[in-house]
Amino acid sequence: MLNKYPLWKNLLVAAVMLLGLFYALPNVFGQDPAVVVSGVRGAGVDEALRKRIEESLSKAGVPPKAMEMKEGRLLVRFASTTDQQKAQHVIAKALDENHSYALTMAANVPEWLQAMGGRPMNLGLDLRGGIHVLIDVDMDTALRDKLEAYTGDIRATLRKHKIRYLTVKAGKLGIDVKFKDAATRDKAQDVLAEEFRNLGVEAKEREGAFFVHLTLPPSEIRATKKFALQQNITTIRNRVNALGVAEPLVQQQGERRIVVELPGVQDPTQVKNILGATATLEYRLVDTEHDALEAQRTGRIPPGSRLYKVRGDGRPILLKKRVIVTGNQITDAASGFDQRTGSPMVSVSLDSKGARRMRNVTTENVGKPMAVVFKETRVVGRDAQGRPIKRQVEEVISVANILEPFGRRFQTTGLDSPQEAHELALLLRAGALAAPIDIVEERTIGPSLGADNIRQGLISVIIGFVAVVIFMVVYYRVFGLFADAALLANLVLIVAILSLLQATLTMPGIAGIVLTVGMAVDANVLIYERIREELRVGSTPQAAIHAGYEKAFSTIMDANITTLIAAVVLFSIGSGPVKGFAVTLAIGIVTSMFTAIVGTRALVNLVYGGKRIKSLAI
Repeated sequence: MLNKYPLWKNLLVAAVMLLGLFYALPNVFGQDPAVVVSGVRGAGVDEALRKRIEESLSKAGVPPKAMEMKEGRLLVRFASTTDQQKAQHVIAKALDENHSYALTMAANVPEWLQAMGGRPMNLGLDLRGGIHVLIDVDMDTALRDKLEAYTGDIRATLRKHKIRYLTVKAGKLGIDVKFKDAATRDKAQDVLAEEFRNLGVEAKEREGAFFVHLTLPPSEIRATKKFALQQNITTIRNRVNALGVAEPLVQQQGERRIVVELPGVQDPTQVKNILGATATLEYRLVDTEHDALEAQRTGRIPPGSRLYKVRGDGRPILLKKRVIVTGNQITDAASGFDQRTGSPMVSVSLDSKGARRMRNVTTENVGKPMAVVFKETRVVGRDAQGRPIKRQVEEVISVANILEPFGRRFQTTGLDSPQEAHELALLLRAGALAAPIDIVEERTIGPSLGADNIRQGLISVIIGFVAVVIFMVVYYRVFGLFADAALLANLVLIVAILSLLQATLTMPGIAGIVLTVGMAVDANVLIYERIREELRVGSTPQAAIHAGYEKAFSTIMDANITTLIAAVVLFSIGSGPVKGFAVTLAIGIVTSMFTAIVGTRALVNLVYGGKRIKSLAI
């Protein structure tokens, strides 16, 4: 019999729509502006902390809508974003260094719905407010640091083979090793070429001096830049997580840039201070064989040593060039106070390689002094082109004798304040940046602007939907109602899939939904015009319906596949906003094909299928 679906197909359509309604339902309940309080370094959130925060909010005149303790966190809900903004400062003062807070939007989804996997869509930065930061990674410094790392190994290799050298210097273009004569230079060239096969090694003569010049090959340069970018992404992500930001976005853009989006954050100064900080530590042995004051006065630095200044009094000190461990080998750090002196300190834990090296060095040098070098890159100004002028500050914050061998865990003192100890511990836990960064773009979007964007987006969807509904009913009558029902189902399925995938909805994503609203009825227009053609050539109503759906299918498929290909290309090569548009467009194409072809056919069959009819309301 023409135009009758089997039972299983009707049940399939009904099941899809019921599932769609279920997963779209959480978005109906709305969201509350909220502040999430959580513990760091293993600290928990207890009832005493909840009461302290509640009392602080009450004194400040910012009453919370509700306070919930779950999953080891405290969720404080507020009636408006204004209350949320006021409350964050109050809560920040009520917390100690073992707790952090983050602004978020808390869904009002019932517990039973959450238990069954129902969650609302995530909202993008442009819809909920926050900070957008575009970061540029200094690749020149990354390459220079890579070359600098080779200098210590080159010195050790030459000493191992008892080859005397004058200097080993790393520059922007490579490493120059200077020798007193050509014979020594040639011998060193053979040894270095054998030991460092991944580097380019060649002999050179300049101004009567003999050099071996080592360079990074193109493959090594690419690998170094890629590592620097990936390491910085990981480090920045760890720092953002340490800040306690809810649902942050940290992703690569191009070959040397990183996009950071922090929903709910409204303090750009704090973000820039944490993201751009390059503070780290180095542990070095003190050179006790030479006089630091004499080296500073004459300018003659002993080979294998470097001259530093001690923080506070500024006195000179000579340290060995060979680094024992660096911040890259620190796996954990926590701030606190030294039990003996009461001064701020950072408790440090090393990885296996760093612990082994620290154990070996301290075992061999018991009774000798070891220094802690604090390194930080600071922006001191801007040049004529507006580019940042950076200066690296290196100062010794602590010198202590090695009383006994130690390895994985130890303490670092000499810090100026508990705040500095807390920030240094945060940076060390997050890891050191592989290369300095520069914030080249920064946008702060207020929560009120995000609310305006949501309102305008909803209005655009509603206007587009109503306009299409009216047109389809006027032009296609009853069949227009079928198309409108399919269009409504299509919107429900789009929202359900975005919620199910926990995709982030942005303003470009709303634009994709608006475009889908207009495109979704294209398939029905093609089908209905085919049905009209069949009726004009004398086909019966049932035969016209069957032929309309059958003959329009290939055209509909071709049109949607080409649009889907465009969406895939946009997603693969586009940046964040373009990706948001591409995601909703792709989802809308797939769901519209289901609702326009399968859904409307089910409604047409339900009304007209298997009946003797003389005309169609089309």
